[in-house]
Amino acid sequence: MIIYHGGAAFEPNVMRDGKVFVATAAILEEDGHSTSLGELGSFASEESAMHFAILSATAFIEGDALPVPPVGLSA
Repeated sequence: MIIYHGGAAFEPNVMRDGKVFVATAAILEEDGHSTSLGELGSFASEESAMHFAILSATAFIEGDALPVPPVGLSA
């Protein structure tokens, strides 16, 4: 799903990795290129991961610092 915020478009995404959901987001540019924000964090639910992806993308568009995920996982 593509979302528009502040005149910019972005696409949040959630991928399942084992028992966790990984949030990602891409900022879409008018010329067709995109900027990936990479893996933003791991979450217990798909809804939480999607919410965090949206929060991170809007912060990036507004020029704010990216939020810190609530939980860090170690290998």
